[in-house]
Amino acid sequence: MPTKKPMKKRSLGRGLNALLADKPSGDVLKQSTTILISRIRPNPYQPRSHFHSESLGVLTESIRKEGVLMPILLRSSSDGMYDIIAGERRWRASQAAGLLAIPAVIREVSDQQALELAIIENEQRDELTAIESATAYRRLMDEFSYSQQKVSESLGISRSQVSNMIRLLQLPESIQTMIGERTLNMGHARPLVGLEVKQAENLAKQCVQHQWSARKMEAEAKRALRNSQHSPVSKPIDVDVAALQEELTQHLGLSVTLACKKNGSGELKIRYGRAEELDGVLKRLRNHGNVV
Repeated sequence: MPTKKPMKKRSLGRGLNALLADKPSGDVLKQSTTILISRIRPNPYQPRSHFHSESLGVLTESIRKEGVLMPILLRSSSDGMYDIIAGERRWRASQAAGLLAIPAVIREVSDQQALELAIIENEQRDELTAIESATAYRRLMDEFSYSQQKVSESLGISRSQVSNMIRLLQLPESIQTMIGERTLNMGHARPLVGLEVKQAENLAKQCVQHQWSARKMEAEAKRALRNSQHSPVSKPIDVDVAALQEELTQHLGLSVTLACKKNGSGELKIRYGRAEELDGVLKRLRNHGNVV
């Protein structure tokens, strides 16, 4: 079952599309040079947290037999080293194969471009989990002040997909781990956002155990939400308040709850799962001049 919608083919300019392809063009080979593997280090903006040993082993054997066919993409650093922009699997496999040098194309790109390109390369090959993608989108927003719309435009995906992915980061850590291990996919996990931790974890376990369909999970999540709201003090939320909650949630990428009183006062609650998410909210507010 797919976890994400495929990315649209994006025009990256300056031949970058060709550098992220599976096979090298004549122009790419002309730009290629040979760089010592010892002078290359991983991309600090690499969105992937796991490299599967089995597929890496297959690539290593291929490189032993045929060499590296597609040059990796690097950018130079002030200390004489090179940071990988795209092609870390080929670099890792080349090390395992005992190569001392590897073909590469060197381009000067900014930090945010390095992150964008790493996301695009991995998602074109469907090598990122939904959580890895969501974390990378969140990083663009937190570190480089991207809005969800800018993330959408930069990566060639819909704004709703960006929003839906980032919402997964509101889920309990245990469920994020299940998504990261591909035990639970995005379609099954998304209805769990907003539920109490124990409710969400229980439904996630049942879903995996009984192999629920996405529709079944959505129905069970709605039932759990209704049951939790059936209390004497619960009141139907005003449509304007609901719209504002949704707008703030979309903007911040975190769950926002508003409790408004008749006298005009109220409370605004922002739910975050990790300290880094709170730091990201503060940074974005400061960038907009809202926090001194």
